[in-house]
Amino acid sequence: MRLRKRRGKAPEPSETENKDEGSPEERQDRIGDRLEETVGRLQDKFGGNDDFVLCRFQVYGRIPAAMFYYSSMVDSTAVNEVILKPLMLGSPASEQEGGESGSLPHRLIDDILYHSGCTTEGRYSALVGAIVRGQTVIVVEGETEAIVVQTRSIDKRSIDTPATEQVIRGPREGFIEMLSTNMALLRYRLQTPEFHIQTMEIGRKTMSKVAVCYIEGVTNAELVKEVRDRVSRIDIDAVLDSGYLEQFIEDNHISPFPQVQYTERPDKVVANLLEGRVAILVDGSPLALVVPTVFSQFYQTVEDYTERFLLMSAVRMARFVALIFSLVFPSLYVAIISFNPELIPTEFAVAVAGGRAGVPFPAVIEVLVIEIAMEVLREATIRLPQQVGGALSIVGVLVVGQAAVAAGFVSPITVVIIALTTIGSFATPAFNVALALRLLRFPLIIMAGIFGLYGVMIGLILIANHLLSLKSFGVPYLSPLVPSDSSGLKDLLVRGPLWWMQKRPAFLRPKETDRVRPGLGKRIMAGTDNVLDPARQEKKER
Repeated sequence: MRLRKRRGKAPEPSETENKDEGSPEERQDRIGDRLEETVGRLQDKFGGNDDFVLCRFQVYGRIPAAMFYYSSMVDSTAVNEVILKPLMLGSPASEQEGGESGSLPHRLIDDILYHSGCTTEGRYSALVGAIVRGQTVIVVEGETEAIVVQTRSIDKRSIDTPATEQVIRGPREGFIEMLSTNMALLRYRLQTPEFHIQTMEIGRKTMSKVAVCYIEGVTNAELVKEVRDRVSRIDIDAVLDSGYLEQFIEDNHISPFPQVQYTERPDKVVANLLEGRVAILVDGSPLALVVPTVFSQFYQTVEDYTERFLLMSAVRMARFVALIFSLVFPSLYVAIISFNPELIPTEFAVAVAGGRAGVPFPAVIEVLVIEIAMEVLREATIRLPQQVGGALSIVGVLVVGQAAVAAGFVSPITVVIIALTTIGSFATPAFNVALALRLLRFPLIIMAGIFGLYGVMIGLILIANHLLSLKSFGVPYLSPLVPSDSSGLKDLLVRGPLWWMQKRPAFLRPKETDRVRPGLGKRIMAGTDNVLDPARQEKKER
């Protein structure tokens, strides 16, 4: 006995009985019962494409029909073996089995086609959309409904290690461009019915499929609604990457700091979903968006949680120091050299003065020129082929830097300061935050050259005030520091033990707050029974 296949929603009686009702546009959009008319309309729409296929055949060997698809987007073997062959070789007795119980397209789906992804559609615009998405459309003479079969098959690259978020200890899988594969990677890690994925189409020309992912019962329902509302309001011709969506849904569009986190690691997305956040995937993009986002997320990595907490707490602190270091070190150098040299120890001041002897530019100009040159060198290294980029970086740093010092254009201490600053920016895990800090270095250097240490402090106060004013989907950007949350502070500058972090972040307002069983930490801290301890064995023998 053949399994019943999932079919599309059947037309309501009111729709079939009153086909002449409705606006002229709706009547024009309906499929007529004449096969040649539908074929003509679809040929007029797609006939100029070399990969568009129109295949005429006869259902049961006697009923004229036509099949439409893009050969570059479908599995030709499935089209021939699973769709075309059963329809042509189906017994006419199968047509009589259904009697008057349903239309011919529905009977073909239920009794003839060997495919579970079949639906019926009665609108011409829906058929056009189905064809451009890689589906196969079948139109039968005398029927006002067409059959749409899911036959999309596009070549894709294999799942590989993420290029921008490599870890020593952790999964090696990364997202690819195919949305279906990315959703499968998430479901592989979240094998629970509470994990929900809701899709929509954004882009008037591209009709890109966008997936909103969350965990029902954990994520705040208002947050999910807000994310869906912001995404659905986007009206643009094309969505070619998740970065298009990010620029539309963020709260502050002129801030240098990102309010949406992106990642190509499925395990990182799952960890954020379990905290109560929402993930957004875009078909054609290997990067997922995670909202809401707070500043502390940008200097945390997957290894912070896969390694022991004492070691990774020290590494996280070093990473945070490098982040601050890359922002303020050049401006502090300019301020101290230009306005407050008395703050430098005497021996070091003599060495600095000797290195700057003969340099024709003031410290602020010198630092700005080297910073700009370093940014140009970094951009050139990224754009060049990988085999050439590494060699260029070595030549640029060693040869050009040494030549500039020997020629007297810059001092050796300035080259050291800029090199340490660049290394500190590389220690920031998130590229978009490192880019923001690189941008903010320049106004800080200029203010330090004009006002000295006062200018540096004024600049840092302005940056701090800006960070305090930022929000991501209503969540303060500096949470859980401001406003303070005692449970969230356990995972801020240091990473506490996993059994200490019993609650999900309170600023996300999750429905389910507990993520660790109550009392588990006490049992772990109490220790376990050391069954192989020699002292325990001797005591037992006595």
